[in-house]
This record gives sequence, C-alpha cells and structure tokens, in this order.
Amino acid sequence: MKKEMILVTGGTGYIGSHTVVELQNAGYQVVIVDNLSNSNVDVLDGIERITGTRPEFVEADCTDIVAMRGLFDKYPDIKGIINFAASKAVGESMQKPLLYYRNNLNTLMNLLELMGERGVKGIVFSSSCTVYGEPDCNPVTEEAPIKKATSPYGNTKQISEEIITDVINAGAPFKSVILRYFNPVGAHPSAEIGELPNGVPQNLIPYLTQTAIGVRKELSVFGNDYNTRDGYCIRDFIDVVDLARAHVIAVERMLEDKSDEKIEIFNLGTGNGLSVMELIEAFERATGVKVPYKIAPRRAGDIEQVWADPKYANEVLGWTASTPIDDTMRSAWAWQLKLRERGIM
Repeated sequence: MKKEMILVTGGTGYIGSHTVVELQNAGYQVVIVDNLSNSNVDVLDGIERITGTRPEFVEADCTDIVAMRGLFDKYPDIKGIINFAASKAVGESMQKPLLYYRNNLNTLMNLLELMGERGVKGIVFSSSCTVYGEPDCNPVTEEAPIKKATSPYGNTKQISEEIITDVINAGAPFKSVILRYFNPVGAHPSAEIGELPNGVPQNLIPYLTQTAIGVRKELSVFGNDYNTRDGYCIRDFIDVVDLARAHVIAVERMLEDKSDEKIEIFNLGTGNGLSVMELIEAFERATGVKVPYKIAPRRAGDIEQVWADPKYANEVLGWTASTPIDDTMRSAWAWQLKLRERGIM
C-alpha cells in the first residue's frame, strides 16, 4: 500500500534526489518541484532506474507563490514537505547575499503559508551546522549556542529556523523537524545519481573528483594555518545516503505523530571530524587516484573546525551515519566515472 504524498522541493538537487530515492523505496509517493537552477532534469531518469518509479515533477520556482498554489491545486493530497530548495554555497553567499536571502527565505515563507492553507501536516527543514558558527567546543550538541552567522548562507539558515519557530508558536496547525546537517559527501552506490552542480562546483567533493579526472587543473585547499591538528579546516563528512535516510525517518515521525513536540531539532553527522587534507588522503587511498592540489589563502566565511555529537539523533530517531569514509569516496569517484562514460564530464 502506498504511503502519503510528500513534496520534495529542490528534489532534483544533490541531497534532494538521494532523499527521493529513499522515500520511494520506503513506499511514499513523491512530487518534486525544482527550478533546475543548480540541477538537471535527467536526474529523474537516475531516480527511476534505481527505484523503478518515476517521481512526479513540476518545474517551478518556489519563490513564485502563484506557481506553488498551482502545484498544490494539482496535487491536493500532499501531506508532508521536505524543503531542499535553497542556494547553499558559503563562498558564493559572501558575493551574492541578496540572491541567498531572496531565494532561501521567500521559498520557506511561501511553503509555510501554503501548508496552513492546504492541511499539510509537517515540514522537514534542511538546516545546517553553520547555525553554530565557530563553536565553543566540539563535538557540537543541539544545545550548543547559536552564534552570529559567518556568512549570508548561514544567516539564512538561522533566520529560517526562527521563522519556522515563530509560525508554529503562533498556532500553525503543523509540525516541523529541523535537521542540521554537517557536510554531505559521496553519491548513491549505484552511480545513477550524485553531486553535479551546474558550472564550476562550489563544494569540495565535486571539485575534487573533477580535478582527479582532469576536468579541473588543481584543487584549491583554502588555508593551511588553522589552529587544528594539521593546520587545515576540520569538518564532519557524512555520506549522502545516510543523510537521506534520516529524512525518511523524520517524515514518518511527523506524519505518524510519534512525538508530542511541534518542533524537533537534530544534528546529523558522524561524530568524527576530518580535516580537508585527511579527506583528500581518504579519496586517494580509497581510489588509488592522485589529486593535484595547491594551498590557497583562507576563504571568507569558513569556520575553523566543527563536528557533530549525533547521540540525540542516534537515540531518538534510531538513525546512525554508518558508511565508512573510504566507501563514500569510492561512491563519489564511481559517480564521476559514470559522468565521463556518459560524456557529461
């Protein structure tokens, strides 16, 4: 029996597409809305090859309230939303702050307004560990203080969390699970979907794999003079499929009222910090492929080190990030090889 219908905004994007796969495998009906500003409609083919089901797809911009009303008219049975429709690169947000505020905040406000009108039961919000800023200590728990954002991207996540909280506290008839991701990496083990941003990648792993295969000349490693064990920034790199599975659990928790709380917040990470250099070494170890790199100046907005304390998500959601980093690096490389095979990159 088919489960409820879920709207996945930004569902042809990187994390969105992997989450659609996990939702469909769990029996949910999925509608994707995406404006394809940083993704490709061919992702739908990959999702269909993995799951045997092609999700419903609407090409629209979530900041367009008229288009979104039309979507809900067409699919009145939507019961839950997972919101991935956001611009997401720290560096780019420093250069184009208005793009980030307009896209990320207007999208969320439109969704919350429509949820109230259309009887949607809950929204899973894609937040970020950037809300903790430069944390006082690591690993970071959900009780860690929210610090002043170091980038417009991080600020949009903080403001979005506040908007959700204010709307629900004002009596909105729905729930929210806020998932604060650490650093998603890798690709689906089938190599049918993965991370493929339009243009020059803003994120580390697609730039790394494109460098390893010769599309890019070299990888820039931003800063080697941080106060860390090897001088490089430290992050908590989480396999994208592990991350996607957490969204399915969160949706089920909301729709089946497994918690009395109207708003719940979870950190999603592995609990282990790896430096950027350690990640490059993991890639080279796992694949046997060398990555040309150069040390570049520090990048504005970058945090020195942050990794998760995932105990709360482990205990309450019954979820764990279990994929070893070498397996994740192999999946990222397999995806890059598949793109080359298809003549894409």
